[in-house]
Amino acid sequence: MPQDLLVTDDLAQLLAILPSAIRTSLENHPQRSQLVEVVLDLGRRPEARFPGQAEYLSEEPVSQSDLQHCIEGVGLFGGDNRAGIEKTLHRISAMRNRSGEIIGLTCRVGRAVMGTIGLIRDLVETGKSILMLGRPGVGKTTALREIARVLADDLQKRVVIIDTSNEIAGDGDIPHPAIGRARRMQVARPEQQHQVMIEAVENHMPEVIVIDEIGTELEALAARTIAERGVQLVGTAHGNRLENLIKNPTLSDLIGGIQSVTLGDDEARRRGSQKSVLERKAPPTFDIAVEMLERQRWIVHEDVSDIVDYLLRGRQPTLQVRATDSQGKVTITHELPTPGTPSAATRSGSGWRASGQMRPPLQAVPSATQPLISSQAPLTLPEHRQFQELLDYPGGAPNALPVLDANYGEEPLLGENGEDIVKVYPYGISRHQLDHVVRTLSLPIYLTKDLENADAILALRSHIKNHTKLRQFAKRHQIPIYAVKANSIPQITRSLQHLLDLDDSSTAVNLELFAQSGNDDEIEALEEARLAVEQIVIPKGQPVELLPRSARIRKMQHELAEHYRLKSLSFGEEPNRRLRIYPA
Repeated sequence: MPQDLLVTDDLAQLLAILPSAIRTSLENHPQRSQLVEVVLDLGRRPEARFPGQAEYLSEEPVSQSDLQHCIEGVGLFGGDNRAGIEKTLHRISAMRNRSGEIIGLTCRVGRAVMGTIGLIRDLVETGKSILMLGRPGVGKTTALREIARVLADDLQKRVVIIDTSNEIAGDGDIPHPAIGRARRMQVARPEQQHQVMIEAVENHMPEVIVIDEIGTELEALAARTIAERGVQLVGTAHGNRLENLIKNPTLSDLIGGIQSVTLGDDEARRRGSQKSVLERKAPPTFDIAVEMLERQRWIVHEDVSDIVDYLLRGRQPTLQVRATDSQGKVTITHELPTPGTPSAATRSGSGWRASGQMRPPLQAVPSATQPLISSQAPLTLPEHRQFQELLDYPGGAPNALPVLDANYGEEPLLGENGEDIVKVYPYGISRHQLDHVVRTLSLPIYLTKDLENADAILALRSHIKNHTKLRQFAKRHQIPIYAVKANSIPQITRSLQHLLDLDDSSTAVNLELFAQSGNDDEIEALEEARLAVEQIVIPKGQPVELLPRSARIRKMQHELAEHYRLKSLSFGEEPNRRLRIYPA
C-alpha cells in the first residue's frame, strides 16, 4: 500500500462483537491489519479471510450461541439482511434459513482510507459525473467515501450521500468522520433508493449526489433525472467493465442506452457496416467511467460517449491506465487494444497455419541429390526470375511459400513450417486463381508440369470426363485425381483443402482470398458480406440484402457466399444493383 495513505479501520470494535475464543485468535494474528472479513456459519469452523488466503480460527464449530452473541452486538438487520456497528464502517451480513432464522454471518471490515483517490483526483475536481466499476472487494465503496470527503472538505461543495445499507457513512444516526462535511441520507428499504435519490435533489439542494450500487432500472432512471438537473453524480454499479453495462439492459441507460437503427445506403457505405446497427440512444448519465482492475490500478474512460460509440462499432479504444507505486506516485500510460474481434482476426489471419488447422509436420529425410529447402533456406532462382520478383514485389516478396513451375530451380521438399510439400499437376484449372489461393493461404503446394512425379492431379471435372488418357495414366501410376467443380475461388479452395486433408469447419475466412486487388473497397464489401452471413443468415435463417456495389465487387461477394455454401442473387438496376444472400 502506498506510504501516503492514512487508514482508519476501528478493528477493535468489530473484534469486540465476536466470541472470546475467536476474538483472542484474531487479536494476536500477525496479519490482523490485513483482515478482510470473518465468516461464521452454523456448524462449521470460523474462518478469517485475508487478501489471497483464508484460514480457520478455531477447531470448534460455530454454535447458535456464538451467532447470537454477535447479533446482540450489532444494530438491526434491514431488508437487505445487512447491519452495522454504530460509528464504524463495518458491515455485518446475515444468511437465513427458510424460517427466517440467522444461520450465518459475514463480518466485513470497513476501512476509511485517506488519499485513495489520488489516481483520479484531477477528474473529481472537473465537476463531471463519475461511474466506478469493479468486482466485489476491489475498493469501490472506499473510493466513493473518499471522493465524498474530498468534494465536501477540500472543494467546499454541498454533498449528499444516499447510503442505502449504511456502508458509506457507517451504522447509527451519526455518520462516520470519514465522509467529512458531506451529509448522509439513510434509506429505510433498499427498493426505495430511487425515491430517496430524487428526494435528496428536491429537498436538500445538493451540488453532488453520491450513490453506492446502482442496480435497478428505476435507480438508473433516477440517476439520469438528477444528472439532467445539473447535479454532479458519483456512483458505483454492478459490472467489472464498461462492456458489461452495454450488455445489461437494466443499467445500459447509465451509459446512454442502446438501440437498433437502420442506416441509409450512403451512411452504411460510409461507415462500412450493415444497414441495421446498434447505436447509443442518448447522452450518457455519467461523463467518466473508471474500471477498478486492482486497488492501485485503474482504467479511466474520460469520455464515455466516445468509448461506447467505439465499442458498438466493433472497435477497441486505446486504454488509459493509471497506477500507483509503493511511494504513492501516480503513473498514467496508454495501452493499445489487443486484436480480438472477429473482423480483426479475419483481416490479420495468415492462412491455414494461423487457424491451427494444419497437421503436425512429418519428418523428411534429405537425400544426397535433393537438398532440403524451407522458408529458412530461400529457393535459388534464375536471374530473370529474380528480376521478375522485384518487379512484382518492389518491397520484397510476400511471406508465403513460392509457387514454382517445374522449369524453375529445384522443387522444395518442405514447406515454410516443415510440412511435406505436395506436388500437384493442374489440368484445366485457372493458373492465376490457383496461384492466388496457394499464395494467400500459404499452402504447402508445388505446382508441377511433370505428371509422372506428381503426388496428385487437380483437374476441372468437365475436363476429366473427356480425357480418358489422363484417367488411365493416373490409375496406372496410382496418382489420385481431385475434381474441381468450377474455376472459382471457393471451389479451388475446397478441393485443395480436401487434397491436404484440412478441415475448414472452424477456420476463419481470409477475405484476402476473395479480393482481387486487396484495396479497402473490396475488403469493406467482403467484410459486409461476411458479417451478414455469420451474424444473420446462418444463425437466424433470414435472407440479407447488402449495399449496392459494382459488378466486379458483387462477383467477389457471390464467391464468398458460395464459400459458405449459400445461394446469392443480384437484383435491382445499376447503379443500385446489389446482392441478396439466402439461407441454406
